Amino acid sequence: MAYQNIYVDREGPLAIITVNRPKSLNALNSQTLRELTQAVRDNADQRALILTGAGDKAFVAGADISEMAPMTPWSAREFSELGHVVTALLEDIPCATIAAVNGYALGGGLELAVACDMIFASENARLGLPEVSLGVTPGFGGTQRLVRLVGKLRAKEMIFTAEMIDARTALDIGLVNAVLPPDRLLAHCKQVAEKIATRGPLAVARAKRLVERGYDMPLRAANRQEAESFALLFDTEDRREGMRAFIEKRSPRFTGK
Repeated sequence: MAYQNIYVDREGPLAIITVNRPKSLNALNSQTLRELTQAVRDNADQRALILTGAGDKAFVAGADISEMAPMTPWSAREFSELGHVVTALLEDIPCATIAAVNGYALGGGLELAVACDMIFASENARLGLPEVSLGVTPGFGGTQRLVRLVGKLRAKEMIFTAEMIDARTALDIGLVNAVLPPDRLLAHCKQVAEKIATRGPLAVARAKRLVERGYDMPLRAANRQEAESFALLFDTEDRREGMRAFIEKRSPRFTGK
């Protein structure tokens, strides 16, 4: 697929996907959502994936209002489904996903970020779900994932008021992992991604799946699922290599088998 609104860079085991619509602050239209979905699918075999926005003003400043304004309920449902496909994909792919939030992450932009495994923000980041100020609700999973990250009280305040919060507030409420100077943001995300890339990819994929699927399960059922995954990994070459390397006091060479 030839991309018009994003670009993808591969650096060894890492993939960096950049939303590239700076004139519209990287707003998400249908074409961009389709391109993101394809790019995430095409890079799911990487060890880690970083999602960011072009320029220093915006990660993604929301959905494209000029495309949304004339939508009917039917076309709005189709647009919402496009957002749900890509956000669910970010949660489901086996590699770790990292959002590098470099500026505005509003509406669909914040919904993309909270679907990632980790969020790192620049000091100039502003985050929010402003949809109710347009007379609609968040449409790409924001009402569900934000609650799971920051709790109902904080999530309701952000959603009902439609107010943005700054990066430090986002850090305080547990919405982002860390806040970095703008010129250090991407380098820090790459450093974290490179560290993840040295770990056992099958183990990372299983751990991600356990966290995501176990979150809403009863604790005992989730723990049974964990024990099963733990046992299954003992039949992999990566497990044998990892433990051999530990005993031999060397770095492991994981192959994903």
